[in-house]
Amino acid sequence: MKKFVKDLRLVAIEHLPADNFVLRLTDTDPLPEMRPGQFVEVLVKESATTFLRRPISINYIDRQKNELWLLIHAVGAGTRLLQTLVAGDFLNCIFPLGNGFSTPSASIQHPLLVGGGVGTAPLLLYGEALKTAGITPTFLLGGRSREHILQVPLFEEIGTTLLATEDGSAGAKGFVTQHPALNTECFDFIATCGPLPMMKAVANYAKQHNIYCEASLENLMACGIGACLCCVEKTTKGNLCVCTEGPVFNIKDLMW
Repeated sequence: MKKFVKDLRLVAIEHLPADNFVLRLTDTDPLPEMRPGQFVEVLVKESATTFLRRPISINYIDRQKNELWLLIHAVGAGTRLLQTLVAGDFLNCIFPLGNGFSTPSASIQHPLLVGGGVGTAPLLLYGEALKTAGITPTFLLGGRSREHILQVPLFEEIGTTLLATEDGSAGAKGFVTQHPALNTECFDFIATCGPLPMMKAVANYAKQHNIYCEASLENLMACGIGACLCCVEKTTKGNLCVCTEGPVFNIKDLMW
C-alpha cells in the first residue's frame, strides 16, 4: 500500500473528557485507501523536547467529508502540543502505516471488539467496516470511569455496545474481561486494542474458548517504517517490528 507524507489541514478539534481529543484532518486530494488498525506518524512542531514523530491510530475515515480522524490522549509534551492546535492549522503526517485488522469475512457471524481507554480508537473504523460487510459487531468498551469511555454514541450507531467501568459509573462494574456477556454470548471472532494487561486478559479468554483473536499492539513506534527498531516484539516468528509487521497480530503469534 502506497505511503504518503502530507501536510493535512485541521478542520476541527473536538475536546473530550479526561484529556482526550479528536483531530479531524482533511486534504486537497481525496484521502487514500486506509485499513482499520493502521496508523499515522505525526510531526509535532514548535517543541524543544519532542524530536520524534508520534504514532496515532486511525480512528475514523469520513469519505463524504474527506476527513481523517485521530483520537488522542494528551499524556506527554508532544500530545499536549497537539491538543493546542486550532482549525486551519496544518499537521505533517506519514500515512497509512502498518498492517490492520483482517478483512471482514462472511464466516464471521458474531464478532467482539474489545477496547480500553483510548485503545478504542481503531475499533470505530473496524466496526464500521464489519457493518458495511453485513456483519453487526458487538463492542465491549472499558475504562476507569464513565468519562474514560470515549465516543460511545458513535459506537452505538454501528453495533451493540457494552460498557465496563472499574468504579461502576457506567455499564458493568469491573474490567472488560469480567463483563457478564463473556459468559452468556458465543463470539466467533475477537479484536482488541488497549492497555497491555487488558489485551493479555482478552487473549487468554480467547484461547480458553478457542476463538480467533487479533490484538493491536501499542509499542513505542518512533519511525513507523522499521528503521529505528524501538518497537520490536518477540513473537513465535522471531523478533518483529510492530510498525511494519503489525501493529495488529494474531495472538497465536505473540509470546503471551
